[in-house]
Amino acid sequence: MRDNIYTIPVSEVFEPKCGCPICRLRDTLENRCVEYIMGAAMMEPDIRIETNRLGFCTDHFEMMLGQKNRLSLALMLESHLQELRKGKYKDIVLKAEAKPRKRAEMGTVNDSCFVCSQIESAMGGMLNTVMKQWERDADFRKLFGEQEYICLPHAEKLLTVAHDTLGRKEYPPFKELVLSLLDKHLESVGADVSHFCKMFDYRNAGPNADWGNSRDSIERAILALSTRDFRSGGEQ
Repeated sequence: MRDNIYTIPVSEVFEPKCGCPICRLRDTLENRCVEYIMGAAMMEPDIRIETNRLGFCTDHFEMMLGQKNRLSLALMLESHLQELRKGKYKDIVLKAEAKPRKRAEMGTVNDSCFVCSQIESAMGGMLNTVMKQWERDADFRKLFGEQEYICLPHAEKLLTVAHDTLGRKEYPPFKELVLSLLDKHLESVGADVSHFCKMFDYRNAGPNADWGNSRDSIERAILALSTRDFRSGGEQ
């Protein structure tokens, strides 16, 4: 697969200052990957071999269904189904018949996704770039600190990469900033969720009921906890 579709200037990801920047990065990479494999890449032998082997997860099947080129998806499904039948489902049989303690270590096609594998690889490189810029660029550190928030899953991912790559002096302030961006947002969203719950008390009912910012608080909480936006339009 062409590497340039996964080349995104880190500064572009952080400039908007709305939502989680790592969610924005993931979303951009996902969209590029899905558009690419649904286009001319579907006929590339090396791509088809990997999509046949790995398949796709539910999230990325949904994304592909949202594309206009249904023929591309049908052709990928056709060869994927053929390969599954040709392989006699050996991976799922081996896992099913393995000793219980070994099953957790065994992967099957039900656990893999071509798009996820591409995004995971690209994200690893991009997050390493984030760490390098954090170490070298004071303007970037300022830009990072101006982000609206970091979601829970990406806070873990950022801290893991930072712990493995940043020096002893750089890691503590980075950790403090990430946790601060996470905690302030969860506090804010949590307050909105609590307000939403209180609005169902009969004492708060009526035509002039003040819902504040709580109407979409459930979706915003799920976004902060899962990285996925279920609001209409998916805007962070």
